Amino acid sequence: QLQLVESGGGLVQPGESLSLSCAASGRTFSTYPMGWFRQAPGKEREAVAAVSSNGLNTYYAVSVKGRFTISRDNAKNTLFLQMNSLKPEDTAVYYCNAVRGTAPNYFPVSNDSWGQGTQVTVSS
Repeated sequence: QLQLVESGGGLVQPGESLSLSCAASGRTFSTYPMGWFRQAPGKEREAVAAVSSNGLNTYYAVSVKGRFTISRDNAKNTLFLQMNSLKPEDTAVYYCNAVRGTAPNYFPVSNDSWGQGTQVTVSS
């Protein structure tokens, strides 16, 4: 199973930006489509973005499309999420994971691979 460590979250004001990173262990990272998920208090975890194993194909949830950009560096086993024009409704814990499925239904390859997540808080 992949071991995943998310980082880069923080407290920002609406309209500001954050860059999240997901460091994956092992040499198999490049074989997996990867995704970013988020979970706000009292809400279910939702997929917000996904990227193919080669980084060429991307998916974004309607709520973040045009504001977020997912990318990956397979040589460094790292997944990124650039978050611009942040809104209060983006407040959540953000997680990365290997994904399966097709848009808009993405699911983690393994529920045993979740990291601790990184908290993003958007507030005035």
